[in-house]
Amino acid sequence: MTDVLRRGRASLAFGFFAQGVAFALLVTRIPAIQDRYGVSDALLPVFLAAVPILAGVGSVTTEQLVKRIRPSRLLRWSQPVVLLALLGVGAGGHGEVTVLAVALGVFGLAVGVLDASMNMLGVSLQRSYGRSIMLGFHAVYSLGGILGASLAWAGAHWDLALWVSYLPVVAVLLPAALAGSRWYVDGEPAPAPVAEEHGERGSVVFKLLLPLCLVMTFAYIGDSTVSNWSAKYLKDVLGSSEQLATVPYNVYMVTTLVGRSLGDLGVRRFGAAAVVRLGALVAAGGFAVVAVAPGAWIGMLGFTLLGLGLCVLVPQTFAAAGRLFPHASDAAIARLNIFNYVGFLIGSPLVGALGDAWSYRGAMLVPMVLVLVTLGYARSFAAQPDRYGGGHERPRTADVGRGSNGL
Repeated sequence: MTDVLRRGRASLAFGFFAQGVAFALLVTRIPAIQDRYGVSDALLPVFLAAVPILAGVGSVTTEQLVKRIRPSRLLRWSQPVVLLALLGVGAGGHGEVTVLAVALGVFGLAVGVLDASMNMLGVSLQRSYGRSIMLGFHAVYSLGGILGASLAWAGAHWDLALWVSYLPVVAVLLPAALAGSRWYVDGEPAPAPVAEEHGERGSVVFKLLLPLCLVMTFAYIGDSTVSNWSAKYLKDVLGSSEQLATVPYNVYMVTTLVGRSLGDLGVRRFGAAAVVRLGALVAAGGFAVVAVAPGAWIGMLGFTLLGLGLCVLVPQTFAAAGRLFPHASDAAIARLNIFNYVGFLIGSPLVGALGDAWSYRGAMLVPMVLVLVTLGYARSFAAQPDRYGGGHERPRTADVGRGSNGL
């Protein structure tokens, strides 16, 4: 394994980490953002929905941009824009809603480019390594999310202004990300013409990618259910204290980190399809436990299971897209990434509407069923041989770069 690959892997991992910090700092301070700008409860959902919608636009745009610009360059410049937009969110004063709208708009568009290009590089690096490493990248994203949420808690605890909370983080992460971006590695797509065996390339992406798009959507419906409703569920349904109600999401994040840290070993030993099946079953079990929990501590056990189960689905979905379309993995990943935001947009309103119309216990069964549907698509995760390790590891690349085919 060359130093080029090692540096590329380390620098990309830092990019995932920085994005985890930035995103957590934004979403965990939404109440403070609302108060700072005087945004009404009626208007707040519009702002919140605009970010994933614009991120989807950014992801679609990335699919076109990578035809002319390498993903490493897109990531190199989208990450600083995301960090500066985060700082912009905290820079406005009370009533300056236009400042907030512009900052969130830039953040959303840049996040779409960043998420897509970041996962493009992760998939190409995994191809170059010849073994599963995607879960590791998403593990450091989870670590960044934990740090970002902790910093947000500290800012809220000491009643710091948003810009005071954001400025030191941006001042550290932005130059570090720019410095690390020098070592990003662009792999070349594999020459296997999978799409041509099934018809036109555009239609193939839709037909073969659709199962993975559904899995991505279902995974993010589950994730947004935890992030948006775990505290309310524990307090209002299971009767916990307000302080205890803040614990489930932290537990979920920690178990997500643990599961992703160990997940690559499971993929190398048992294959991606087996890991996805196990993750779906564990996540469904977690939702079932949450739905029937008699009290807060059993409910937290359910959220723990959710973290361990859901954490493997998204990284393996990106990796599967790269295997299904080795000749056009960048385009496939950009399209697949859109459904990240679709799931995020659907999840929270879906559970809220079902909770109000039916019951919150019953609402938890809906993401459970959707996650179980993933089992029917598990074969899509093994469309190409991926049992790395245990005698199945592919030869590793000696060099990667503009002249390499990434294999």
